[in-house]
Amino acid sequence: MPKDSYLVGLIGSGIGPSLSPALHEREADRQGLRLLYRLIDIDPLGVPPEAVGDLVRAARDLGFDGLNITHPCKQLVIEHLDALAPQAEALGAVNTVVFEDGRAVGHNTDVTGFAASFARGLPDAPLERVVQLGAGGAGAAVAHATLTLGAERVTVVDALPERAAALADSLNRAFGQGRAAAAPPERQAELLAHADGIVHATPTGMAAHPGLPLPAGLLHPGLWVAEVVYRPLETELLRTARAVGCATLDGGGMAVFQAADAFRLFTGCEPDSARMLADIEELAGDVESSVGEAA
Repeated sequence: MPKDSYLVGLIGSGIGPSLSPALHEREADRQGLRLLYRLIDIDPLGVPPEAVGDLVRAARDLGFDGLNITHPCKQLVIEHLDALAPQAEALGAVNTVVFEDGRAVGHNTDVTGFAASFARGLPDAPLERVVQLGAGGAGAAVAHATLTLGAERVTVVDALPERAAALADSLNRAFGQGRAAAAPPERQAELLAHADGIVHATPTGMAAHPGLPLPAGLLHPGLWVAEVVYRPLETELLRTARAVGCATLDGGGMAVFQAADAFRLFTGCEPDSARMLADIEELAGDVESSVGEAA
């Protein structure tokens, strides 16, 4: 039986501009619930990402109902949890923790969030050959989502070759050999010349990390481009891609659908995703000049 009041929060680095508090609190208000969403930013606290376990324990002791987890703690938090939902275990990344009967249970709503956003925003996009930039916690989730959506092959490009290789290995174990591969940034030109689309899952493009994650000359009209960064909604990558004729998908949809799934886990109540999509358009427009955030 759902309660009528909830205390939740977000643990991460540089999360001051996050739209998560407003998304959750607005939807709770419309449903007649009292929900307080607190930001737990490790930067002003002066603690390293490895302190995430202490923060999770403190939140549980203080009576929180759950937490969202973002960069750079999505993988580090796992060893501090009592149990993992199957999808979080398969991914090796957690973005939502629910406290149930004194236990901390990890979930991942990034996968379903990206899949729902992609199906809504790029429903007819070809998925034979997809190049993904970034192999971190968000990257693991969106690669799983892309393969779940029916991509034949995802090639993961990351500045850390061992991280890209580890993600590709886990994807092949989950989806079958040959469905994923790893490649160094030096092969981007060759890969993108023959790709159907790009999934961007690095912090580049946030206001705090401006710029393009790849040379602009590698973009061509035959590519679709899906972005994970949602602060700002209009990243330099999306602007550049649209200018050369690419179909594009901003990060707002993923932010909303993963938040909606987390809201359901926290409260047991069914969120209205359409209302939350309208919220993020309004909220992101109000603060487009603020520091950015990735999902």
